[in-house]
Amino acid sequence: MSVEDFRRYGKEMIDWIADYHEKVDRYPVLSQVKPGEIEASLPDAAPVQGEDFEAILRDVDEKILPGVTHWQSPHFHAYFPANTSGPAILGDLLSAGLGVQGMLWSTSPACTEVETRVLDWLADLLGLPDRYRSTASGGGVIQDTASSAILCALLAARERDSGLRTNREGCGGSQVAYCSTQTHSSLEKAMGIAGLGRANLRQIEVDEHFALDAGKLAEQIRADKAAGLRPIFACATLGTTSSNALDPIADIGRICAAEGLWFHVDAAMSGTAVICPEYHYLHDGIEYTDSYSFNPHKWMFTNFDCSCFWVADRAALINALSILPEYLLNEATASGAVFDYRDWQVPLGRRFRALKLWFVLRYYGVEGLQYHIRRHIELTRQLAEWIEADEQFEIVAPAPFNLVCFRHRGSDELNKRILDELNDSGDLFLTHTKLNDLFVLRLCIGQSRTELEHVERAWRLITETARWLRTDGR
Repeated sequence: MSVEDFRRYGKEMIDWIADYHEKVDRYPVLSQVKPGEIEASLPDAAPVQGEDFEAILRDVDEKILPGVTHWQSPHFHAYFPANTSGPAILGDLLSAGLGVQGMLWSTSPACTEVETRVLDWLADLLGLPDRYRSTASGGGVIQDTASSAILCALLAARERDSGLRTNREGCGGSQVAYCSTQTHSSLEKAMGIAGLGRANLRQIEVDEHFALDAGKLAEQIRADKAAGLRPIFACATLGTTSSNALDPIADIGRICAAEGLWFHVDAAMSGTAVICPEYHYLHDGIEYTDSYSFNPHKWMFTNFDCSCFWVADRAALINALSILPEYLLNEATASGAVFDYRDWQVPLGRRFRALKLWFVLRYYGVEGLQYHIRRHIELTRQLAEWIEADEQFEIVAPAPFNLVCFRHRGSDELNKRILDELNDSGDLFLTHTKLNDLFVLRLCIGQSRTELEHVERAWRLITETARWLRTDGR
């Protein structure tokens, strides 16, 4: 593609994206296609000769768009937000245009040093301990997802406990990790990948608010030690996936400090709230932690993928993950004066992900981000008030931020039918969970364009659908 064509088609693509965001609320939120429909619309083989860009863009409209579930729709309330913004998209475009492979400092110093500085900015905004900064013993790095962050934390804990033997000799099967029954499944997956074994993950019972019971954690650690096992790792969640439950960081942290466990906090979505000073209390006990992660690609207007991960002792992480073949040797690495972020992650290669985060922080500023976070929390509280005022519905879990877990007071079957009817209509997209063995609806507020009118519309559709299903006798 010539520079002239790239310039022309690039402008067309930006216009297409701008138009899409302007009218995204008009599309069915959940894609209405059937399995295999998109694949069947595409040719069996790649074109032998190149095609015009106009034809490609036309197929985007006619063949791709029908198969898109619109995560950026203000009517998308499922799972968690994956919001983006103009600055983030443009930052990602610049990253793609530069085509940097930032595995080493020397392969693009800006890729490394912008990331280091931006992660220090965020550590300050979140009130993380001083040792998490690059100027101290730790530092931050951008992972693709919180799943990778928790794997890296687990690997570092494994190697710290074994004196760097398990990387060479394998795991002996005695190392044990801990989480709550509500912890994201990525930790169980990481236990398998790390060779520690999923059977060695202890899922601790939760309290009435679905938060990890620290007393039961202490009991389980004592039992495992008595059985000759080696407790090495514990994970607390700041905002669980199912219900946004908040594990007691300080209580868990004191136990981990006394027992010598690596303590990781996964704040994937809800960590964004801590940018607002009134939510700094959520980090009570953060001084006990060894690592921490949260995802700007969920609720901080920075498109996927962008998960921020900090360690208090970067040497522990680097020792667990570093391997240096001859072809990567260079003077900067040998000097010890630079970070090579390939040693802070599982893959070797890495993109210039810090650019989109840098764009977002500079464009919105701290006050702009705080405004939008507070607005989403305000909308969530308004929805919670409507639910509480309706005798047909009940709130099932605390709603501290931007997620409400609720259900109709009828049967599980009725709640499932409400969910299916709403999602099948394309007017709204919700997901569900199970809490106390009850089928529970989840409504998450956090898309960039979600306003009061969209929340009002969502609640109206929910109540109308419930009323129709009950009176219709279906």
